[in-house]
Amino acid sequence: TVNCLDQHVEKSPNRVALIWERDEPGTAVHVTYRELQDMTCRLANTLKKYGIQKGDRVAIYMSVSPLSVAAMLACARIGAVHTVVFAGFSAESLAGRIMDSGCKAVITYNQGVRGGRTIELKATVDEAVKNCPSIKHVFVAQRTDNKVQMGDRDIPLEEEMAKVDSICTPESMDSEDVLFMLYTSGSTGKPKGIVHTQAGYLLYAALTHKYVFDYQQGDVFGCVADIGWITGHSYVVYGPLCNGATSVLFESTPVYPDPGRYWEVVQRLKINQFYGAPTAIRLLLNYGEEWVKKYDRSSLKVLGSVGEPINKEAWQWFYQVVGEGRCTLVDTWWQTETGGICIAPWPSEEKAEIVPAMAMRPFFGIVPVLMDENGEVIEGNDVSGALCIAQPWPGMARTIHGDHQRFVDTYFKAYPGYYFTGDGAYRTQKGYYQITGRMDDVINISGHRLGTAEIEDAMADHPEVPETAVVGYPHKIKGEGAFAFIVLKEQTTSVDHIKGELKAIVASKIAKYAVPDHILVVKRLPKTRSGKIMRRLLRKVVTEQSSNMGDVTTLDDPSVVKEILEAYQKYKEKSSS
Repeated sequence: TVNCLDQHVEKSPNRVALIWERDEPGTAVHVTYRELQDMTCRLANTLKKYGIQKGDRVAIYMSVSPLSVAAMLACARIGAVHTVVFAGFSAESLAGRIMDSGCKAVITYNQGVRGGRTIELKATVDEAVKNCPSIKHVFVAQRTDNKVQMGDRDIPLEEEMAKVDSICTPESMDSEDVLFMLYTSGSTGKPKGIVHTQAGYLLYAALTHKYVFDYQQGDVFGCVADIGWITGHSYVVYGPLCNGATSVLFESTPVYPDPGRYWEVVQRLKINQFYGAPTAIRLLLNYGEEWVKKYDRSSLKVLGSVGEPINKEAWQWFYQVVGEGRCTLVDTWWQTETGGICIAPWPSEEKAEIVPAMAMRPFFGIVPVLMDENGEVIEGNDVSGALCIAQPWPGMARTIHGDHQRFVDTYFKAYPGYYFTGDGAYRTQKGYYQITGRMDDVINISGHRLGTAEIEDAMADHPEVPETAVVGYPHKIKGEGAFAFIVLKEQTTSVDHIKGELKAIVASKIAKYAVPDHILVVKRLPKTRSGKIMRRLLRKVVTEQSSNMGDVTTLDDPSVVKEILEAYQKYKEKSSS
């Protein structure tokens, strides 16, 4: 926090650190570096007063706001480890993360506000902490004027902050001490707590923020990501604040109160760099150009895309319509695990070419390699393979909380001596990198990474559903959607009722965005003789490539393929009618 706050407060205390674009249109709140330091120190002293010490874990379940940023920085200031949980996650998801990380406290709001709707954050926390004995206190801030149930361990945050000192001496930390943990999905069911440390992470976030977006002092940096994701950590909070930037906090949605919201905000706040997700661009593209052209976007210099590979149509629309063909568009590739951007068109030589929908160039110190099936490095250009990184970089994750073996197995075992990203990539004739998508059972819904196993585990809780398999399929807006194949018990009758229950289970166990778009009942799933479900075949069915099923000889009974194809055709005809 000294790098993010104190150094700037000394030099320019009245510089604006945060512009909070609240859900209510046109009600932006400006917070200076001095005000943010005051808020952070009071919050830090409140945490200390209630027994939070260096090394303790604290969960933050809040919508985007200056107070949620101060909560992250307050933890950092006293050496506590924050784990931010996206405020759209269910009580069960929150409880799982609290238990895995052993949090001592939760910081939350009475309610959240998004897209004109009220979200019951405190009620969700109450539900979650019932099963979390490690939680000693729940700090509750006020986002709305509504009263919520307060119990014995609940502490009204702003009231307490008003009582404590506004000076808090920062804890002295080692460069490799933990700064935060952030949970991300893997190809097996349980989310993993990715651990980032102090010095390397902050250096990498700050450098990439400065060079990939060509950030200049005085620019207004608008990253519209939620703080619950790594993008919010690196490019809403840590990178910009370390660079003394003015960072926009966007609490709303791209279509509230109408599909012009982003561009109205750009005009009103005079945003210079706009960093968002392809899924939002695809959504807005459907509403037409008039919502963009209604607003003055002349302040924009750089556009950025993050979260999944951007398709050409969305790239062109973003570049031509939003940026009027005069803003550089950087398509950035990175992961929760990498801490910051690893491959992006910038920085590069002046006037160097930018190819649409391609991440292109590795950042300083990033050495990408492509590997073949036999674990050998693929040399030369115009080649595809598994994307690995050949040497360490400052921002890389250090471990998975409580399970270092899983960390080693997941990232370093497939290709010994290399970090395996889980993504496939193509290296062009000119040596640029294009990301082609995940190589494992992980799908990307609206930029949110989700292991299909997580959805399967949730649905498997239904007593009538002995078996499930979930695969991703291309979705026009979300990039990918989830398609579930389920086997029902023999005597089951009300199929539609069960489908409804399954959707509710997934929403309550994970989050609403994880709910499958399609659920197809089949007699059985395609399995190998050893009992492994061949999801590859199910993927071919839903992407309608059934003519080239590849090798089906390892299937226990190859006739299952025809069975599933017929069920899929029937389902499709029924859906379209």
